[in-house]
Amino acid sequence: MINEREEFCAYTGTVSYTASRKSDTTWLGRFTFATILEFEGMARILTILARGYLFHGEDGAILSGDSHNRIDHARRALCAWCSVPEDGKRVQDKEWQFQTDFSELHTEFPELVDADGVGWFLRHVLRAADFMLTHPEKVRSTSLKYVEVIRSKFAAAWRSKVMQYQIPIFASQTKGAWTLRFDDVLADALELGPLRREEPELPPELTEKVKAALPKEIPAEVVCTLIRYYLANRQDDSEWVVLPVASFDAYFGDTSFSKKYLPKIPPEIVERSSAFGMSRYRITEEYLP
Repeated sequence: MINEREEFCAYTGTVSYTASRKSDTTWLGRFTFATILEFEGMARILTILARGYLFHGEDGAILSGDSHNRIDHARRALCAWCSVPEDGKRVQDKEWQFQTDFSELHTEFPELVDADGVGWFLRHVLRAADFMLTHPEKVRSTSLKYVEVIRSKFAAAWRSKVMQYQIPIFASQTKGAWTLRFDDVLADALELGPLRREEPELPPELTEKVKAALPKEIPAEVVCTLIRYYLANRQDDSEWVVLPVASFDAYFGDTSFSKKYLPKIPPEIVERSSAFGMSRYRITEEYLP
């Protein structure tokens, strides 16, 4: 969550489809079922991807020159990552029926889409489902129930989503309202700039102070990560930071963060609120370094 280059690599590299025990979700990668089935947190994922291709070379080094000249390159990268083979039902010459098969981008982005048009995300989700079928003894029963849904319905749902992402930002019809689009993602990416690598460190005494203030069921590392994320993302004109809950769930490996830990963090440490449909938080001065 804090080392954004590491996060980018988790969305574009090789996932280890393994598990040592049922609570081990290594095979899910940096995702949860909320992202796979409901597409929660996709705005952050796509923005991280766009920033990686706008500002960085293959080795992660920051590129010189005007990043605006690489907007088309970054858009093609997003299309490749999202690629879904066509289902044969697309009506040609309909403005709203956008392409979803980007197999032609395989040569430019071999890491993001294969020659058959299967993009990185679709490939990962299907491989995760295959892992669950092959190793049910290493997967929680609550996770196994999603296998058939993924295998039978995910591709179609994702294809519909990829069509929505391509709706122009100035679409005159209502179908362009209130949906995430590549145009929004690229605009946010340009504003946010290169991916961050640095991770703020907390003084040992602050870590001990956090431990002493927390209920026993909340790991101190969870709150310390929230503090480090806050320090890394706080802007000069606001003491509030957007809280990407779905991404934090994926970072910690399951939904315990949002369902078990977050509601029980004492308000003396973390204050939370919602504004314009966004969850946000701030760390109280007493728990800042």
